[in-house]
Amino acid sequence: MSTKKVYLFPEGSKDQKNLLGGKGANLAEMTNAGLPVPAGFTITTEACLDYYRDGELLSDVLMEQVYTALDQLEQQTQKQFGNDVNPLLVSVRSGSVFSMPGMMDTILNLGLNDKTVVGLANLTRNPRFAYDSYRRFIQMFSNVVLGIDHYFFEEVIDGLKEKRGVSEDTALSAEDWQEVIGRYLEIVQTKTNAPFPQDPKVQLSQAIEAVFRSWNNARAKVYRKINKIPDDLGTAVNVQLMVFGNLGDDSGTGVAFTRNPSTGEKELYGEFLINAQGEDVVAGVRTPKPIADLKEQMPSIYKKFVELSSLLEVHYGDMQDIEFTVERGKLYILQTRSGKRTAQAAVKIAVDLVSEGKISKEEALLRIDPDQMDQMLHPRIDPNVTLQVIAKGLPASPGAASGSVIFDADEAEKMTEKGQKVILVRPETTPEDIHGILAAQGILTSRGGMTSHAAVVARGMGKACICGCEQLKIDLRNELVVIGNLTIAKGDHITIDGSSGQVIQGTVPLIDPNLSTEFEQLLLWADEVRRLKVRANADNPVDAKKAREFGAEGIGLCRTEHMFMEPDRVPIVQQMILADNEEEQQSALSKLLPMQKEDFKGIFAAMDGLPVNIRLLDPPLHEFLPNMEDLVVELTKMQYENTNTQESVTTEALLKKVRALHEFNPMLGHRGCRLGMTNPEIYQMQVEALFLAVVESKQAGITVSPEVMIPLVGHVQELKALRRMVIAVGEKIQEETGVSFDYTIGTMIEIPRAALTAEEIAEQADFFSFGTNDLTQTTFGFSRDDAEGKFLHTYVDQKVLPENPFIVLDQAGVGSLIKMATVAGRKKKEGLKTGVCGEHGGEKNSIQFFHDTGLDYVSCSAFRVPIARLSAAQAQLNNSVKKN
Repeated sequence: MSTKKVYLFPEGSKDQKNLLGGKGANLAEMTNAGLPVPAGFTITTEACLDYYRDGELLSDVLMEQVYTALDQLEQQTQKQFGNDVNPLLVSVRSGSVFSMPGMMDTILNLGLNDKTVVGLANLTRNPRFAYDSYRRFIQMFSNVVLGIDHYFFEEVIDGLKEKRGVSEDTALSAEDWQEVIGRYLEIVQTKTNAPFPQDPKVQLSQAIEAVFRSWNNARAKVYRKINKIPDDLGTAVNVQLMVFGNLGDDSGTGVAFTRNPSTGEKELYGEFLINAQGEDVVAGVRTPKPIADLKEQMPSIYKKFVELSSLLEVHYGDMQDIEFTVERGKLYILQTRSGKRTAQAAVKIAVDLVSEGKISKEEALLRIDPDQMDQMLHPRIDPNVTLQVIAKGLPASPGAASGSVIFDADEAEKMTEKGQKVILVRPETTPEDIHGILAAQGILTSRGGMTSHAAVVARGMGKACICGCEQLKIDLRNELVVIGNLTIAKGDHITIDGSSGQVIQGTVPLIDPNLSTEFEQLLLWADEVRRLKVRANADNPVDAKKAREFGAEGIGLCRTEHMFMEPDRVPIVQQMILADNEEEQQSALSKLLPMQKEDFKGIFAAMDGLPVNIRLLDPPLHEFLPNMEDLVVELTKMQYENTNTQESVTTEALLKKVRALHEFNPMLGHRGCRLGMTNPEIYQMQVEALFLAVVESKQAGITVSPEVMIPLVGHVQELKALRRMVIAVGEKIQEETGVSFDYTIGTMIEIPRAALTAEEIAEQADFFSFGTNDLTQTTFGFSRDDAEGKFLHTYVDQKVLPENPFIVLDQAGVGSLIKMATVAGRKKKEGLKTGVCGEHGGEKNSIQFFHDTGLDYVSCSAFRVPIARLSAAQAQLNNSVKKN
């Protein structure tokens, strides 16, 4: 670790992102490229880690380097820190390695005090500006450093505006701001029992500490958890010369993207405010104007900004998010970074950059986060439905969502935990609302623009969001929204369309989105690159057809028990289970056989030419019967009412059967191949239905490639016995029909013993399919439902486990068993086909492991197939990068 903890901007570069943070690295890069960047310096992420390691103390060594850099900044700017004639003022901003918009803290105008504010007023000949800047500094510093809520300060301003009869901050005079400052200083004294710090060096050291502390504030922790950003990176601190957008009508500030972050269209997209500081744009306090309007108000500035935006995008090879300030007719670039974007925009931008020759296909594939692609499958409003549009705001994040109106982030979280869908409605959101945004289906604000906190965070999460809907009059105290003559109360249902900005009364039907041509193109590139095949889990013809549309290369898991759960089939299944003799049982089985056969034929038709893996019945039989407790209540009620009817006799018999089938731990009980061993007639019926479907499909000209999977095998003898049964039925069907067909027989590896004895089991298996859901349960000894509901979140929060192992594969434990079984199985049987059919088959980190382990395919739900295709390509590219 270097002893150098502070870097002037010209001393750094974009390659030092881990040391200088993303913002600091880009400021250094732009400075060295000759762009108009206000001078400054960066305190490294290592200094932040030192701060926490030293017990949250700033070392003397660090502060010596800070003051040395400050001296050099004074020389560059010909200004002096704390000087009451020509004061140097700075901003202090966080800058983590990965962009975390709005999650950590910023302080502007640092260096102002009761004396320097007079010097600033004289220097600029603009007392109103000087005192406005000072009150902003007191408010920000008091909130970020001293922990005083914004509310107390806003209350002062709102009261004064009401007293003066004005609605905008800009209408307040220098004298008004002096009155506000006096009240602010009283608030600080009252809340902290100490005066507001007047020494700029004390202000600076306390501000640096506050930014370091903000790395571990609640909202930053939540954001890192959502976006899987490591906690041990720390944040850099950027200290930069202040330039002012609030000096008058020849000044302003704005935020712009080089492309539309919602759609990906190649157009300058952003907002600006005249006579404002940067926080005014992103905080949502004032509704800004579109960046295109800058062309009319400041044509030369607009032209220069367009040139610089294009230059930055070419330099970084990606869409940029740029903050700028205009100070008395001069343009300054305050920061650039790769812009947050929706999944739709990310895909379009990546594909367009390839066609423009700015990046390669491989770079485009690596640019897209597979998890983000899930957003492209979000629902949209059915265009055939008549809508009752009640308001319209800015379309800040696409997608549609319905839910009940909730005004508080905490309550949104609680309601969601209870299974309710909510829309979070606020005047504007703040970083403290992140947990509510995460919980809500969508976000609606009455203030703020397309680059406000709500918009940026919602886009990153793929949440539908509308901002700046000024028709909304939100009464937080009474929890009401008034739109003209319409009043909406807490709990009332609304729908928002984040693509159009429309707010709609009530709940409306939503439909699946259409996939863009850019989306299809990206996936075709992924298919050219990947080695790992991608199949889908599908249990019926409709799901199989959908899976093929998404590019599935076969069915990796068809759960035949789902075919039994149709309402018209459950009584027949119950008849089979409750049969008193073989004749009654065969009667029920004979009714189920043609039903399963037709299902198999539909799946084969949908998958014509592709492999279909059919898993025989897995769950225990009691799952097809009524709940035991419900039956007890029902029977007790009948007996209490002296109802001596055939119905009570039937209920009593059913209860007796349910009790006989009851298990203390069904997951480890009489299910899977164990059921097939003790009730072979069920498996025989399923296999007969399967092979008859194969015959009839072949006769219809469909190419069929069936794979028969025996579930829950833990001992080779189980597989050996059931394999004999399958072969016997297959020979019988071929003899009776005169149609020959090929098939394979394998097993689902979901018991640790199966993985440990894989070499033996491979003798009887043509393939292994790893059932990672159950393999995770049996390896950990966790019941998933109990673990996730009771203690697993605590384990993840406390870092006992890095991730939920049911979502991201536990590579050290479960992964070791998969690797061991794959190696052992192929040692016995060269070329043994291996795949994954658990939920991990659609998760990017798990897919990387499966690729590295040498598996042949992954299988996941139909809607995750595109995610798996991209993840498999990235796994191949990541390996290529490692080799190079």
